[in-house]
Formats: sequence, C-alpha cells, structure tokens
Amino acid sequence: MKIAVLSDTHGLLRPEVIQIIKTCDAVIHAGDINSQKIIDEMKAAAKPDIPFYIVRGNNDKNWAEHLPHHLEFTLSDINFYVVHNKKDLPDDLNDRQIIVFGHSHKYLEEIHEGRLWLNPGSCGKRRFHQKITMVVLTIMNGTWKVEQIDIPHSAAITSGKPRQTAVPEGEVFQVTSEILKRMEKGQSIIQIASEMKIDFKFIEQVCRIRMTHPGVTTKEILDKMEVNQTGR
Repeated sequence: MKIAVLSDTHGLLRPEVIQIIKTCDAVIHAGDINSQKIIDEMKAAAKPDIPFYIVRGNNDKNWAEHLPHHLEFTLSDINFYVVHNKKDLPDDLNDRQIIVFGHSHKYLEEIHEGRLWLNPGSCGKRRFHQKITMVVLTIMNGTWKVEQIDIPHSAAITSGKPRQTAVPEGEVFQVTSEILKRMEKGQSIIQIASEMKIDFKFIEQVCRIRMTHPGVTTKEILDKMEVNQTGR
C-alpha cells in the first residue's frame, strides 16, 4: 500500500504533488490546508474511493470546522495517529505505531522504541529557504518504508535568465498542445519551462487543469483559463 503523506499546503497544491497523489492508495494531510478547494483538488486527482485522512491545522479557520483536530486509524495493520502540531499529542499513544504531524514545515523522520515519528514538511508555499517536501509511505507485511520527496523550487528555472511573462496570443494553442505532449512524456513542469522558455505559472496552470480533469482537450483547457485563442 502506498500512502501520500503531506502537510502545510497553505492554499497551494503543486502539480508534482498531484502527480504523486494519483499513484497512491491513501492520502494523509496533517493540516494547514487553507481551503476546501485544496481538498477537492486532491480528491479529484486521486484514484476512485481511496481513503483520505485530513486534520485541521491552526491556520484552518471557520471553513474547516468539520475537520477533526486529530485522527486515529489503522491501514494495512499499522496503527496511525495524526495531528497538526506535535505539542497536541497525548501523553499516552497506546498502540500507535506511526505518528504523523506537521506545523513546523521541517522534514522529520525518527524512530523511538519502534515507533515512527514523521513530519513530511511543507509542500505548499515555500517559507524562507526551507525545502519543499512530502512523503510516500509504503506499507507491506506489517512493515513500512519512508520515501522523502524533494520538490524543486520553481525559482530555479529562471536563475540567471530573463523570464518570458506571456505566450504570444497567436501561438497559445500550439504552445499549450506542446506542453501537454511533454507532460504526457513524463517531463516535469520545471523541465518544460526551462526547455520551452515559457512562463512557469502558465505551464503550471495548464498541467494542473489536465491533472484534475483527465481527458480534457487543449481548447477546453484554454477555455477554463479564459485565454484568447485568436490566431490559432
């Protein structure tokens, strides 16, 4: 069983995170989501009917009143406890084997007395110069394997280079089609932006729509983005 473990998205669900969610059998989010839209996008990207375990963070206000403060559950015979802030953990964790939390935006993976303590870090908006990270947790035969996922910061694609801020209006259809072809070949958003020298935000938006709406056409993507397609 593969589990996507993430936290502190703060209103930004990166396309790289969506791609990982698409391959997993369950999703754990340790809070500071920032909006219901992020939850909806995660569920739209995921396999049908997989379980989601989402807790409320300190920045999740009125909209998140329906989300629990913490969760206890079992997946593949492994007992979990999930809470946003480690300080809110109870003194007695009973038979919990994996403890997941967030809040600090700093990756942590430690084992104490056979129990895994896991903070996936933040894969949302970057704070200061901290890494952008999440985890893919694989459980098999009562054991677990932790894979830290490092997501490149988008600023790297423009280092030392002038940034093109817009796609020429007459080329937008062809450019969008090429982005989709490269995406289907497995290229990352950063690779596409670097090779095509197209604005990262435009590519990110195209890829996000394609990921959350499988089968959508180039024209439908541009319609959703409200882009003028004149000249194609």
